[in-house]
Formats: sequence, C-alpha cells, structure tokens
Amino acid sequence: MHTSFPTSYSELNAVLHEFVTSVQEILQENFVSACLQGSFAIGDWDDDSDVDFTIVTGQELSENELPALQAMHARIYHWESDWAKHLEGSYFPKKIIKSAEPAKKELWYLDNTHDTLILSDHDNTRVVRWVVREYGIPLAGLAPRELIDPVQADDLRCEISTTLQAWAEEIFTGKWGMNNRWAQPFAVISYCRMLHSLATGRIGSKRSGAQWAVNTLDPRWAGLIQRALAERPNPSLKVRQAADPGEVRSTLEFIRYALARAQAARPCRS
Repeated sequence: MHTSFPTSYSELNAVLHEFVTSVQEILQENFVSACLQGSFAIGDWDDDSDVDFTIVTGQELSENELPALQAMHARIYHWESDWAKHLEGSYFPKKIIKSAEPAKKELWYLDNTHDTLILSDHDNTRVVRWVVREYGIPLAGLAPRELIDPVQADDLRCEISTTLQAWAEEIFTGKWGMNNRWAQPFAVISYCRMLHSLATGRIGSKRSGAQWAVNTLDPRWAGLIQRALAERPNPSLKVRQAADPGEVRSTLEFIRYALARAQAARPCRS
C-alpha cells in the first residue's frame, strides 16, 4: 500500500491493509488502483462513517476473479472489527472510470454492512468521480488524477440537480421512507449538501453543507438543520427508532423549499 496510515484509526488501517493486499493478490495484473474516498477523503469522518473505496481494474472482472472477491469480502466482513462491516465501494474498469460522462452501466458494488458484491450503478456518477479525483487517498497503484478526466462544475451541478429531484419524488411517493431517526436527519443534511454543491460547483462534506445552509438559507430552517446534525451519532441504533412526526413534516417542507431553490438555479443546460 502507498499509504501506511491512511486514517487516524489503527484498527481501520489494518482492515484497509488486509482488504487492498487481498484484492491485489486476487486481481494480479488486472489490478490498477485502490483509493479511499467519501467522508474519509473529504475530511468529515467520525466513528460511524462508511469506509468508501474505489478499486480500478484493467478489464472487467473475470469469471475466476469475481467468486474469489466474493469470498474475500465475506471473510473480511467477519473480522473482529466494526470497521470491516462498513466497507462500501465499487470495482471500476479503467475505461469506465476515466470518462466524466458516466455510461449507464452497473458495477460490482459492496454496500455498507453487507458482505456480498452486487451489480449496481450506485457509484457510477460524476459525483463519485469528482470526489475520487479531487480528494481520493491512494492506497495502492496509480493515483486517481492519472485515471479520471476532470469533471466540469456545470456537469456536476446538473447531475446533482437531477438526483435532488429524483430522490424527492421517491420520498413524496413513499418509496424512500423517513420514518426513523436516521433517515429523517440524513435527508435534511443530504439536501443541504446538494444545495451547497449547486452553489459552489464542488462536493463538500455533509457537515460543511449543513453549516453553509444554516448561514445562507432562510433562517426558518436553521433549527431543523442543527437538530439533524445533532442526530448523526449512533445510526445503527437510530434506524430502529421512530422519527418525530413533526420533524418528518418539517423535512418534507424543507425538501420542497430545496426543490424550488434548485429549479430557480436552472443548473442543467438545455
């Protein structure tokens, strides 16, 4: 690994070392790069953060490589470390991650708290490419800037605006529920972050987005946002606790406000 101590947690560093060296042993010449991204790269991690990774391969995963990777992820998941259960990320073929214009393609993806790779387009976005390229922490192989084309600010804004609207539709139709103490504040902070990115053309942390929102948006939302920030710790406990109905109603109102603000900005070129 390039970085012996990529985080401030020695236990997590040990998990990352085992993970990356195992990936290299399995992929051999098909391995190109491994990096840490997400909150650990941007600088807003805490004890409950996901451990977001990106693995770049020379070619698509082969019929032999995929089952070996599945077995490796299942093995690491059962390590005596909570961090081992919070790895999350995707395997990108080199030609796919390079372009700032993501092809509509599913990648082999490991979800947080899971031990099995599935096909998903979760990470095949401009947002992930931007974070990996600008802030990714190299763990082994080539540096992200050698692999990913620059993502233009207007293109980033357009994708975020589309996500903001699509997620709102899922929330308002009940496809994405906010009935627990993790989901409701998560939605508030995420919409703050997306509005912040629309304003700056960059991806910041959830906390910086929330602080920007408190200082910039209509003051009537400040209390809701500050309470959402205070709810961040212990997500595994709060996901099993019912959300306050009044907070849910306020969150829905805030999302409508965010939609109107985003639509007024018209971030997508016609």
